[in-house]
Amino acid sequence: MTKIALVTGAEGFIGSHMVKFLQSRGWSVIGSYLGDGPAPFPTLPNLRFVQCDLRNGQRVTQVLAQYQPTHVFHFGAQSLPTLSWSDPVTTFESNIMGSLHLFEAVRHMKRRPVVTSACSSAEYGHVPASAIPVTEEQPLRPLHPYGISKVALDLLAREYFLDYDIPAVNVRLFNTTGPGKTNDAPSDFVRQLVRIKKGLQQPVIEVGNLKPRRAFLDVNDTVHGFYLAATKGKRGEAYNLCATKTYEIGELLRKAIRLSGVKPKIRPVPRLMRPSDEKIIFGSTRKIRKDTAWRPLNSIEQTLSSMLEYWNDVL
Repeated sequence: MTKIALVTGAEGFIGSHMVKFLQSRGWSVIGSYLGDGPAPFPTLPNLRFVQCDLRNGQRVTQVLAQYQPTHVFHFGAQSLPTLSWSDPVTTFESNIMGSLHLFEAVRHMKRRPVVTSACSSAEYGHVPASAIPVTEEQPLRPLHPYGISKVALDLLAREYFLDYDIPAVNVRLFNTTGPGKTNDAPSDFVRQLVRIKKGLQQPVIEVGNLKPRRAFLDVNDTVHGFYLAATKGKRGEAYNLCATKTYEIGELLRKAIRLSGVKPKIRPVPRLMRPSDEKIIFGSTRKIRKDTAWRPLNSIEQTLSSMLEYWNDVL
């Protein structure tokens, strides 16, 4: 049977990589995007893009009925915790109501696709040191509207699996980065290093707190994890997806500097210091490795190198 994937949020960082991954595997892919007007994407074999605002339930139903996907990879969301504080209503409309429209549309299909949803480590909130690396059994106590919206998605998917037998799998994603990523520490460091190398800024990198430890997963390992969760994961289950090693943010900066060949000054600035920072964010991946045989293949050095190449081409 031909595998047909609908990827929501196809214009986003992970969604766009998911589209390329599936297309390279020979799947027919429909990428849905939020914006108006023609699709701002190249036309490739087995690939088409459609405009679909998930907040419009009628449009969601129309797209699913037209393309009859065998799999849905659900990335469409308002994904910034900071924006969720300033505009929780839009976050809930996009992430909760958008997801509800999706599951309702799937419920009324004769042939129901596997729905693999991008949930988040933000669902866990603050985790005591004794519970690190955090497992899927950790209580869900989010700290911001974005985290709350992802808990709602997690529970919605599970409820539609239990009540309507929709084959749903949830992936709780931890820090992920790679070419095309913005608004995280590694991408900010790398972009500035390339700017310095090209003479576009002074040889100074402004930084915030360099002490927290994070496990940054390469986006290519991320999309492979989603693929395995969809094709081998147990229905109705939630899986952590996280790198298997943590690094201090300062260590990532030093690695990026070494790879770039640039020698900048490091300047801590108050505006980049957050009011509170978890000392460590790290998830156990024992469950997804056991059920799907997933494992990350890219080292942090490989990830940083690919990001340096990306920004060198873009800037």
